[in-house]
Amino acid sequence: MNSVYNAVKITDKVYWVGAVDWNLRDFHGYTTRKGSTYNAYLIVADKITLIDTVKAPFKEEMMQRIASVIDPQKIAYIVSNHSEMDHSGCLSETMDAVKPEKVFASAIGAKTLREHFSFNQEITPVKDGEQLSLGDMTLQFMETRMLHWPDSMFSYLMEEELLFSQDAFGMHLASAKRFDDEIDPAVLHFEAGYYYANILLPYSALIAKLIGKVAASGLTFKIIAPDHGPIWRTDKKSIIDWYAKWAAQKPTAKAVVTYGTMWKSTEKMAGAICEGLSAGGASYVLLNMEASYRSDIIYELLEAGALIVGSATLNNNMLPKVADVMTYVKGLKPQNLIGAAFGSYGWSGEAIRQIQDTLTEMKVELVGEAIRAKNVPTPDILAQCRDLGKTIAARLKG
Repeated sequence: MNSVYNAVKITDKVYWVGAVDWNLRDFHGYTTRKGSTYNAYLIVADKITLIDTVKAPFKEEMMQRIASVIDPQKIAYIVSNHSEMDHSGCLSETMDAVKPEKVFASAIGAKTLREHFSFNQEITPVKDGEQLSLGDMTLQFMETRMLHWPDSMFSYLMEEELLFSQDAFGMHLASAKRFDDEIDPAVLHFEAGYYYANILLPYSALIAKLIGKVAASGLTFKIIAPDHGPIWRTDKKSIIDWYAKWAAQKPTAKAVVTYGTMWKSTEKMAGAICEGLSAGGASYVLLNMEASYRSDIIYELLEAGALIVGSATLNNNMLPKVADVMTYVKGLKPQNLIGAAFGSYGWSGEAIRQIQDTLTEMKVELVGEAIRAKNVPTPDILAQCRDLGKTIAARLKG
């Protein structure tokens, strides 16, 4: 096979053979402004092993990268760390093409893959802690259930001290560079945080336990190779420390104020709340849902202490974009927040109560009464908004 696409060497025995998706802009509701990668890895051991595959349209790119190193027919084993379609989309076709001796997944992964595809051979389930000999090298498997699917697992190449971490420690970032030390650290921090907030936040308690489990195991990592984004070969400690911090969800003296407005009345209220936050010594981010994405809101909440939401009322409901973001944020389960609701209305005003109810369902501690403005906020209403901001700032700082 003539190779337009070449593999990237990670170690003498391991190669990146994935694909770059420069055009991806949405990942089931998560805005991916800079595309993504689908990382697959080739271990050139006595038993040549492919770790994960790629999204279905990128199969040929992956196969050409493999062919730049070895004849794909020499692949003996395939390991599926995660059955989601961006990693397993071309697994069935790859199996038909290379005819591996065995394909391995977690017990739940084997079941899920059979539900996704019609295979011509069995998927061999592996257990937590089980080891697989590749002849001159050894893989050890670690189940990571609900990080972020029930089937998820890590694979650890013992001789190289290399962790194939599936979706953990990754990010949606298309780049010509494959390694962390080739990318601006500020970009890495932002994209890793954006990914954590939009993909992994609901599983923070499990992530904290996993970090403790790995630490107790005594495993050391020279390289962390996730299924999206750059490979961590230099600054592994930073990404692990970031995860530990984000998993703790410790509130800070920062508020996220988000709103939807029709004729600027709710917007004026939002501005007054922000003035109160600033006067009270808190920081804030103000996000109009007409100009922001739902994934921006949850990212800003990753290191915040308050969520303050406002909406005008349309047809007895929140504005659609506010309802959208509330549904999205509720599903991602941010913890340890205080908050409040506000908004304007013409004759009914149900949106404010709906916001309060959703915040309560999210276990956000409500501060004070919701502030309602009929038609246009009066100076007294704006003063109440400013006072609410100051009250929330005092709580955040206290």
